[in-house]
Amino acid sequence: MSSESIKNTISLMVITLIAGLLLGVVYEITKEPIAAEQQRAKEEAYKAVFADAQSFEAIKLDVVNVESKLADNGYDATVNEAMKVLDKDGNAAGYVLTVTDHEGYGGDIQFAMGVKLDGTVNGISFLSISETAGLGMKAAEEDFMKQFANKNVESFQYTKNGASADGEVDAISGATITTNAVVNGVNAGLYYISTLE
Repeated sequence: MSSESIKNTISLMVITLIAGLLLGVVYEITKEPIAAEQQRAKEEAYKAVFADAQSFEAIKLDVVNVESKLADNGYDATVNEAMKVLDKDGNAAGYVLTVTDHEGYGGDIQFAMGVKLDGTVNGISFLSISETAGLGMKAAEEDFMKQFANKNVESFQYTKNGASADGEVDAISGATITTNAVVNGVNAGLYYISTLE
């Protein structure tokens, strides 16, 4: 090996080491602000789907068991977090979940959903969605999300012919995959809540 090759190899190693150290420093500086922002966004989403909540109490999740049950029932989704909603008197009022559906056109779709004790869905609020602009991203618009609000059904299904029943959701034109992913994610959340009772 020539001295020029050794010199180039050492230079590359030094550059790689410095770049790695700088990335580590940037990660440490931004880690806490990013986590705080994600927590704030989650709390806002929880309040959006359960405005009457006075406080939230975490429900311990056995993630492997939950994912196994969901998969056994045909859901390609994960319940990332489950919270019991408490009213001003400290009584249980319902549940708020963070659900990730893995069937989106652009990848995972994560949202919060609120459900009263009687099974009525208060609504959904997206935490992360990367669908096609002008098509799948319409899922995050109020017109689509409100189709789930104030509905007490065992499960939802989408239709391309106009919703005519409480359990039906109008599919987003040109974004059937996204519609299906959101509907399946909400149904996975409803199924999970049914296992708590």
